[in-house]
Amino acid sequence: MKEALLHMLTENEGEFVSGQQISENLNCSRTAIWKHISELRNAGYSIEAVQKRGYRLLTSPDLVTAEEVSLYTGKGNFGKKITYKTSVKSTQEIAHSLARDGAEEGSIVLADEQTGGRGRLGRAWQSPSGTGIWMSLILRPEIPLQKAPQLTLLIAVAASRAIENVTGIEAAIKWPNDLLINGKKVAGILTELQAEADSIHSVIVGIGMNVNQEKKHFTEEIAEIATSLTIEGGKTYKRAEIVGAILQEIESLYRSYLDKGFAVIKLLWEARAYSLGKRITARSVTGSITGYAKGITDEGVLLLEDDNGKIHSIYSADIEFPSH
Repeated sequence: MKEALLHMLTENEGEFVSGQQISENLNCSRTAIWKHISELRNAGYSIEAVQKRGYRLLTSPDLVTAEEVSLYTGKGNFGKKITYKTSVKSTQEIAHSLARDGAEEGSIVLADEQTGGRGRLGRAWQSPSGTGIWMSLILRPEIPLQKAPQLTLLIAVAASRAIENVTGIEAAIKWPNDLLINGKKVAGILTELQAEADSIHSVIVGIGMNVNQEKKHFTEEIAEIATSLTIEGGKTYKRAEIVGAILQEIESLYRSYLDKGFAVIKLLWEARAYSLGKRITARSVTGSITGYAKGITDEGVLLLEDDNGKIHSIYSADIEFPSH
């Protein structure tokens, strides 16, 4: 009911909504309305109450709660089930647990802060309170196990498009799972499977995005390689709006992918790829290869041409850009 009340106030932001109208729409008493108004105020919403005129939403806090995010999820199914926590070790861990318990596709876990956020290869990911988007999405695609890496590329395209839709800032994709603005990392994607043999039970997609961090939030070391939407855009952004845009873009591309395959996603990915045509070094457990990034295969594998003209298929590696 609190969510429905917030929807009504937001749709009429700046205008009064009468207590009678709220009572009829939500089928609740004036006492219940006042209780929910008080809860919203305690959460940081500035709501004016005037006798005989009703309630008016003046300002909203920058939250990623279920009530706030639901304002921006559109008519799709992704984000209809939202688990929100103020502070968690990792949204991925919670999403894995929910997926094992049968959570439906499109369910998401959001946190204002992660104390043990992680990226690829177990690396730590800084996830401070009130600054970024720390979320995990549950997918249940009926695709062969070997096609699962394509989903990381799909999510990268979706997140890049969402950033551009909301902020106007272009984010390039660094294979396989980073988003860059002006060569600095603004977001990372972590895709993990729950599977057995050749059957996928679920895919847990973690997205970490730096939104409203200022330069002072980064250590000197991190500031050399990381950035935020605020640093690049010169203003703060509503995190819930970006989450909603991400979910809408993912769902749209995901439905298209399941229906038509990877070909369209591949073209969209290559159009936003940061490394294509650039000289790169791919480092993996088996060694490193330096050459030029030529593109990706229909399976999402990176193609690298070394200095002898040989094409290497890179399935998993860290990509670096040599300074010479």
